Amino acid sequence: MKSTSKTRTPSIVNLTVKRRYLTEREVERLMDCARKYGRYGHRDATMILVAYRHDYPREAYVFVSERGGPISPIGFHRLIQRVGEAANMPFPIHPHMLRHACGFKLANDGHDTRALQHYLGHKNIQHTVRYTEMAPDRFKDFWRN
Repeated sequence: MKSTSKTRTPSIVNLTVKRRYLTEREVERLMDCARKYGRYGHRDATMILVAYRHDYPREAYVFVSERGGPISPIGFHRLIQRVGEAANMPFPIHPHMLRHACGFKLANDGHDTRALQHYLGHKNIQHTVRYTEMAPDRFKDFWRN
């Protein structure tokens, strides 16, 4: 479902900063839209949740299409794009953003960086540290009693 409007309001243009992640609220918005969009909304929302909580499927077939075959990575990518457009997100959505959203949420919830590294499957801690570096509110109440 492509957007027919090519014009954007100035406030939305200012929001189109290139990001590599979605906020928890944006993931919920995608899931809500997926539930309302198409005949397989519950399945699609569940796929988004699974991708957000860990990673989108690459080899194992966790979900099948309406024809009974496995949903391919490109099919999942297209699903996320369509749902992002239907949810009127102000920027293009891709599946890896769900993985980043998961990392930021877990880091903001105060999970140990090494545990987060293991959960996300990062070999190098530098790839995990970005989630704590870019979370400005994480240490907001550090010195309050």
